[in-house]
Amino acid sequence: MSHPEYPSVIPLLPLRNGVLFPGTVITVPVGRARSIAMIEAVGQDAIVGIAVQRDARMVDPELADLQPVGTYARVRQIRRTGERNYQVVLEGLGRFSLKTILHGKPYWTAEVEQLADENSDPTEAKLLAGALGSRMREKLQEIAPDMSSSFGQWIELLGRGDDSGLLADRVAAALSLDTDKEVQVLLTRDVSERLRLVSRLLDEAITLAELKHKIDSEVRRGLHSNQREVLLRQQLRAIQKELGEEPKSDDLQALRERLDNAGLPEEARKVADRELARLEAMNNAHAEFGVIRTYLEWIADLPWNKRASGTLEIDAIAKKLDADHFGLEEVKKRILEHMAVLKVSGNTRATLLCLAGPPGVGKTSLGQSIADATGRPFVRIALGGVRDEAEIRGHRRTYVGALPGRLLHALKKAGKKNAVVLLDEIDKLGNSWMGSPDAALLEVLDPEQNKTFTDHYLELPFDLSEVLFICTANSLDTISAPLRDRLEVIELSGYTLEEKLHIAKDHLLPKQIKDHAIATGTLTVTDDSIKTIIREYTREAGVRQLGRELTKLCRALTLEIARADEGKSPRLHIDAADLHRYLGKPKFQSEVAERTAVPGVATGLAWTPVGGDILFVETSRMPGKGSLEITGQLGNVMKESARAALTYVRSNANQLGVNVNFLDRQDLHIHVPAGAVPKDGPSAGVTMFTALTSLLTGRRVRNDTAMTGECTLRGRVLPVGGIKSKVLAAHRAGIKRVVLPHRNARDIEDVPEDVRQQIEFIFAEDMRQVLDAALEPVVLPPEKPHRGQPARRGVNERAPTADDASPLAVTCPTRGSAPYGADPVYFCESVTGAR
Repeated sequence: MSHPEYPSVIPLLPLRNGVLFPGTVITVPVGRARSIAMIEAVGQDAIVGIAVQRDARMVDPELADLQPVGTYARVRQIRRTGERNYQVVLEGLGRFSLKTILHGKPYWTAEVEQLADENSDPTEAKLLAGALGSRMREKLQEIAPDMSSSFGQWIELLGRGDDSGLLADRVAAALSLDTDKEVQVLLTRDVSERLRLVSRLLDEAITLAELKHKIDSEVRRGLHSNQREVLLRQQLRAIQKELGEEPKSDDLQALRERLDNAGLPEEARKVADRELARLEAMNNAHAEFGVIRTYLEWIADLPWNKRASGTLEIDAIAKKLDADHFGLEEVKKRILEHMAVLKVSGNTRATLLCLAGPPGVGKTSLGQSIADATGRPFVRIALGGVRDEAEIRGHRRTYVGALPGRLLHALKKAGKKNAVVLLDEIDKLGNSWMGSPDAALLEVLDPEQNKTFTDHYLELPFDLSEVLFICTANSLDTISAPLRDRLEVIELSGYTLEEKLHIAKDHLLPKQIKDHAIATGTLTVTDDSIKTIIREYTREAGVRQLGRELTKLCRALTLEIARADEGKSPRLHIDAADLHRYLGKPKFQSEVAERTAVPGVATGLAWTPVGGDILFVETSRMPGKGSLEITGQLGNVMKESARAALTYVRSNANQLGVNVNFLDRQDLHIHVPAGAVPKDGPSAGVTMFTALTSLLTGRRVRNDTAMTGECTLRGRVLPVGGIKSKVLAAHRAGIKRVVLPHRNARDIEDVPEDVRQQIEFIFAEDMRQVLDAALEPVVLPPEKPHRGQPARRGVNERAPTADDASPLAVTCPTRGSAPYGADPVYFCESVTGAR
């Protein structure tokens, strides 16, 4: 059979999905700009080329993005479906090989080469075509019912062997195959091979059709059974009416419909049907009627199969998180990672985040922002003070007034099974004789177990694997180890001065201006005034107190506006000098310089559940018998650190320039102020050692320096935790130098860049390095003492000893008399060396 000749350069129309086979007709929508330009240019009855894209998402495909074999097509009809959309009816004519795509026109054009079918064995092809036709006659009504009327017209093609390839193409088009399988048929030029391929695909289609028919029959049988049940229930209501019995209200029918529409899993459906049957056979006045009904209503109201179709656009989520919260980069990064995994893999495994940090840093409000950003409903469960295990897992139905736990209450309120659930204050759970709530949370917060979470009230497994759990805590110490192991902890240490300034300007102050109905543009608060509020009116890691102070400021300004002439809104400009008028006197001032003005006082850094803080270690000596007094409500670990520091000073007295026998007639007292606040931990060891050395040598501690670290009896400085919180506390207090253990150097990466630029960090491995960095240098008297001349110590000069190993060696065999407890007088025979 001869084929007409088609042009070698033709307009090209790429298809995202589907294949046009020779001898078939299809209708395709046209919406791309270049495709529309081609349709408008060529018009009806034109010959065009149809190519199939390898990737349907490609907007502007090139040669490599298209299948190598396409189809000549004649444009049969063009219909406009919108302002810039068309539907085009195309008739397939023959195959071509795609050589190259030509550019230069507003639509695709291609250079092609016409392809003819290869038919090496016409007899075999005719036999295969006959078998394929017979198979089609048998199963046509099942696999392609819409073609049954026209099949008899073109089945006559079997009589001519040259048309066997065309038969294979038409059968492949009738099977409604997916695009990949249709492309396989299009690429097969050999007629016999094409017929074998189509026969195999036909067998697969027949198998699927038979399976579908079987499933449909089973569904129809189930529908008949349901219809029979409905009819019997209607008859039952009629019989009850004739007998004078009050029929069941329509509420039970509504409850049944709710259960039918709840998407219950198989196990829950069986339980619901059993309980509903009991309820329908029970008198309304029965004691269990209300119990069973409440139970069924809970089953119907839970989101067994309802999900929120939130956005998975990573950039949109990031933008929303940045708009609601300043900073908190680690939390935002973790949320974006979770959403990226969900978007790419479709894995719905639960995420368990624990935001640990001081109050006021935005832990709770961050949960609402995450829910808004991801398009999920948000529910908060307050766990502070909960001490009953049934609050989590519910009460069994055997108890009067039993209900499910707080978790199912939250999901019922959310209405979606992939909600964002905030478990607030998880560190404040209590224990009692009624059970351990944190133990009940082990199953809830374990991704391997919460897929089948079972509440005591329902006694049915409920899937929690799609819930995004966010826990908040001020301290991790009170959380049990098994529960803490299930959490992915992200620590929020607090905000820097600049971060607080941004938060106040962008979030806190605009909210207060709106809440107090202050007209936009009438109030201006300078940056200096906000920084003054942060430094002198608040002392916190978060911004909660800052929000209160701004609220107080806006209240005072609202009073001024209310007292102004009616109809006039005064323009207010608040500077740092105005704060005393509205907020009163400053509440905080720096005590570092004052408290380290004398020897024996050192500034340390501490971690507390409400953020980092500075603490002062004060030491004093007095006449006595060598006892050590420790006060300040210190814990056992901190007391041991004080004794270890004293032991190291005594054992290294010569090297430190301290009299070996300084405890023979003296007592020492170590005190940590704020005595009403309990304190404990090993990180004050370095501070206590420095304070003792400062007292006994008379050298003051630098007032711009703070320190932290654990000290051993060998003088080694061991690493401690909470470095970021402590450094931020030092920055808030105006500290310029911080001494840290050498092994904590890597923790400085967590400190914000602007804080690192303002603080000098000294990393120490040994206590000698701490002393070199922390103590002021010794100041000599203005004149060198002569032989036999009495000399007193200077303010920063230590008492010389006979076993002095320092660079300045002083030989003092005779000690002069001095008032008891006053500075001793030394008669120096010789002075060598220089400081």
